[in-house]
Amino acid sequence: MTTFMLSDTTAGKISAQFTHLRHQMGAPAIGMVLTLVVVCEEAHQYDALRAAAEAAREHPSRIIVVINREVDEPIRLDAELRIGESTPGEVVVLRLYGELTEHADSVVSPLLLPDTPVVAWWPGEAPDVPSKDAIGKLAQRRITDAKGFNGGGAKSLVLRAKGYAKGDTDLSWARLTPWRSLLAAAFDQPVGKVRKGVVEAAPGHPSAPLLAAWLSERLGAPIKVSDSTGPGLTTVQLQLADGGTLSVSRSDARLAKLSRPGQPDRNVALARRHTSELMAEELRRLDSDEIYEAAVKRFARTYKG
Repeated sequence: MTTFMLSDTTAGKISAQFTHLRHQMGAPAIGMVLTLVVVCEEAHQYDALRAAAEAAREHPSRIIVVINREVDEPIRLDAELRIGESTPGEVVVLRLYGELTEHADSVVSPLLLPDTPVVAWWPGEAPDVPSKDAIGKLAQRRITDAKGFNGGGAKSLVLRAKGYAKGDTDLSWARLTPWRSLLAAAFDQPVGKVRKGVVEAAPGHPSAPLLAAWLSERLGAPIKVSDSTGPGLTTVQLQLADGGTLSVSRSDARLAKLSRPGQPDRNVALARRHTSELMAEELRRLDSDEIYEAAVKRFARTYKG
């Protein structure tokens, strides 16, 4: 991998340097399927970039990391370029100083790959309305993470619902994919009507109310959220009309126990996934997710926080 540093530079110089490095290494830009713009703080850039790079092994990308630094310094743009065999695509880390922090889109726009989709990801704090953010306006897909919201995951989901636009999604929804798949499979054999249910999770875990909202929407029954000792999501219990219970309980990060009336309990794989796996899943689809939209809006309507 080749790393190249540019201090007090411009977007034009960065683009020219990418072209030079590609020609030097014989690595043309063909094969990259999208541009992933990661907006984060300096403290989070290492983990965010690692997750993005791992996801890019499945979706070769130009990864642009945008880090806003001190706003009271003179205007300056520093860049770190990475390209090579160990990098699936191209990486540029941008550090913006001074008034430039208010115009990140003007720096990012010239660096977007032509004729390919743009995805924006905020691993931590995100704009209240991502689609109206300067970077968000450049993207067809906008990914947030309620888990990284300092004001509380539930409040973040309310903001996501109020400001929702086609193409928005949240990693707290992606974390539910294995749970939703398992619960859907549990209904492959008739179990009767669900009267009510509960989703248990560590306090403040944002995926729990989303799962409860999705189940309520699908089953037409009230599903509440209850705290557990965690970690993360631990249990879903559904009370059936005939008095039986269908439940999924997970006590570790790998296996869960599925219980259905009239059948023996069985262990099923339900592993917690890394952020890179969640990102890879989200990058597989660049269209709108109507099921997520319905779930997050249903949660927001019932939120009483």
